[in-house]
Order: sequence, then structure tokens, then C-alpha cells
Amino acid sequence: MTARPHMLILMTDQQRADCIRCAGHPQIQTPNLDRVAREGMRFAQATTVTPLCMPARVSFATGVYPHNHGMWTNHGEINADDETLFRLLQKSGYRTALVGKAHYYVHAPGTDLRQREDFMHRCGFEYVHETAGPAASAVTTSYLTEEWKRKGLWELVQQDYARHAAGDTVVAASLLPVDDFLDSYVGRKAAEFVDTYADARPMCLFVGFGGPHPPMDAPGTYATMYRPEDTPVPIPASTQRETQPDLLTQKFPAPNLGPDALPLIAQIRANYYGKISLIDHSIGHILEAFRRRGWLDDLFIVFLSDHGEMLGDHGRFGKRTFLESSIRIPLIARWPNRIGANVITDSLVENIDIFPTLLETAGCAPSARCLGRSLWPLLRQTTRDLRESQLAEIGHGEKLVMLRTRRHKLAIDGKLRAYMLYDLEDDPLEQDNRAGDPAARSLLEKLRRQLRYRLEYTRHVG
Repeated sequence: MTARPHMLILMTDQQRADCIRCAGHPQIQTPNLDRVAREGMRFAQATTVTPLCMPARVSFATGVYPHNHGMWTNHGEINADDETLFRLLQKSGYRTALVGKAHYYVHAPGTDLRQREDFMHRCGFEYVHETAGPAASAVTTSYLTEEWKRKGLWELVQQDYARHAAGDTVVAASLLPVDDFLDSYVGRKAAEFVDTYADARPMCLFVGFGGPHPPMDAPGTYATMYRPEDTPVPIPASTQRETQPDLLTQKFPAPNLGPDALPLIAQIRANYYGKISLIDHSIGHILEAFRRRGWLDDLFIVFLSDHGEMLGDHGRFGKRTFLESSIRIPLIARWPNRIGANVITDSLVENIDIFPTLLETAGCAPSARCLGRSLWPLLRQTTRDLRESQLAEIGHGEKLVMLRTRRHKLAIDGKLRAYMLYDLEDDPLEQDNRAGDPAARSLLEKLRRQLRYRLEYTRHVG
């Protein structure tokens, strides 16, 4: 690369891969993300390396897997002395900026995010305007909460928090005005950063939205934007749940959602879609700010989420499972005249591949530590495949590992027992778990060898 463009990273929290209109969703409206996709490349088979917030975000920032960086849960904090994407970009001459949620340390009740700015500077962000996620913003303090207090909205925030404290299945529109909702605030502050940018250096702006992560609290018109009765029907739970060696329920118990829960699932889905459309609207404001500055036509954009959301599929909500709804993420890259327009690839890519991609875009030397692979061979359309398989891990309690190829998915537990084996071509809805099928033993062992190789190959990084 010879040019050094401004770079914009847009990350949502817990957004499914199929919840963008351009991905074929029949109901959701995301005109701004659709535009980004039309002007770039969408990765239809992108996955996260771990379906949990902090571990996934630390992997994104460091370019390595959880078994390398050691963060397995939403506790603790990133090693600020690790080589991060943003530190490398900063050293190469970029001004790095964070607006919104990064989640590189636990947002415990009572935390003042502004007192952690020195820590975030060490992580590689020169400019920091940090927020917590939707629930944590009611029990922490930040620039956002000070604005809420200044506007006399803090009591409404506390009422919202109290209503949703019962769990993720509570659906209630936020009491906040749309313009003061968390993700509206993040979009506004990101646009202000662009509007007032006066540095001669190119910027890398990371914008972290808190939604559509629960609670299901879309505000105002976004709470009623979608009719529950029109939402897609969830994938049913497999009838094998009780007979196959399936640790999905043993390790991470989920609500036992039957047919009587379908109306609730529909309400949750409609609200979730509303939160995504609000984020899309906020992204439009950010893009417009770049247009006002004359930078949009040469802006490198990456859009992704940290992981997916079950949203009632298989009778589950949340993440922490290797099922497709949880492990797959939306991913789009756009740079006019450098990346082909309106291109869709089914190449197997992981969220840690953004790390080397942005370094290459910025003209930086590759990182010796990073285990991701640059997407540029795909972006240049000089190859169809980046890798033969995808790797993911869950470390909440017992460590679980997944290998996903173009056709198959294998998951093993901490005792090396296979508990998940799906043929994604013949069984895309993951209804037929063949982990206990003697006829699939040869396939299982073949995938196990591939998984063992992936783990051994990636353990050299500390």
C-alpha cells in the first residue's frame, strides 16, 4: 500500500451476521450499512474467535486467540503492554481515537471510565471518549452519564435499569429520548470528532456501539419500528438435545423455550432489530461527517460485531455457544477504487484478520505476534480462500474448542470429547448432531486432526 487513508472501524455488540438488510434479512432496515456493503466487500462466512464480549474484543485488538492472550471471561483486563493494533498504528504515524465501547477491562459498578484513560492510552488510543455498554452505563460514570445528569435524565436511566434487571427477556422501550440513547450519543460524539479533526496525521477512529446487546430497550419510534408478528421464526431446538452428547445445555443452561415462547421471541426480535436500525442511523451521521470534510471517497471502513446472538434460535438467547447464530458475525470492508464494489465472498475469515488488514492498509510492517491473516488477497480478489478452517474457543468454566470448515463443524470439550458435529451443507440449521454417530467416526477423527494442528500451530504466541 502507498496511500495512508483515514480509517473508520465500526463495531457493534452482539449483532447477528444475518441482521443486515444486505445479508438477506426480510424485515430489518439498514440503509447505511447496505451502502457500505454496496461500495465494498461483505464477508458472508465471517466468525468470531470466541463468542463472548471481552475475550472477542481483546482478540480483535491483539490479533491472537484467547489461548494466547489468556482472557477467557468478562473479568480482568487486557494486558496493556501487549502489542495492540492501535499501538502499532499510532507508532506508524496514525492518530488513534476511541469513541464508545471498547470493553478492554471490566466495567464494574462504581467504575469511573474517565479514570481509566491512562490505561486506554497505553492500549494505543491517543484520544479517548469511552462509554460502557447498555446495562453498565447505569452503574458506572463516564462522559455519557455526566451528560445524562446534566440534562436531568439520570433518574430515567435508573428506572430503565431497574425494569430490565430481571433478565435479558424483558422487553420495554427506553424512557430516554432517542437523541439521548446510548448509541445515539456514540454516533453524535464520533461525528463531532470528525467535524473538529485538525490533525495533519491520518486518523484511525474506532467507534464502539453498545447495542444491540440486551437489554431490549430500543427507544421511541425504534421500539415500534418492527411488528413482532412479521419477524422470522426462530430455528427450532433439536430433538436430539436429550440423547446426543451435547454440552450446550450441560455447560450453559438456557431457558427451555417451547412453542408458547414464540410471541416473546418475536417481541425480543422486533426490539433487537429496532436497536440495530438506530445504530445504522447513527452510522449515517458519522459517514455524513466524513463527507462534509471531503474524506468519504477515500475512507477505509471496517464494520463488524464482536459475536452473534441466539435470539431464540435453538430455544436459547445470548451467546457462549458454537452454534451459527452465536459464532457468525457481520463483516464488511470498504475503500472506493481500492476494493471492488458490491462484492460478496464466502471465504472463511475470523475477526482477528482485521488486525493485519489494517496494518497493511496503513503501510505498516506486519506484526510477528499476530495470528490473523490479512484480508487483502480477498479484497484484491486475487484468491478465493484465505484459510481452510476457522477456530473458536469458549473458556467460561471448562475450555471448549471449535473447528469450522466450509462444510463441517466440530466442537470438543476440556476432556477432548467431541460433543458437536454438524454438516453445515446438508444440515444448515444444525438439527442433526452426529457427534455420537458411529457412521461419522472417520469424519470426526479427520476434523479432530485438523483441530489439533490448528491449536498446535497457534500456541507459539505468548
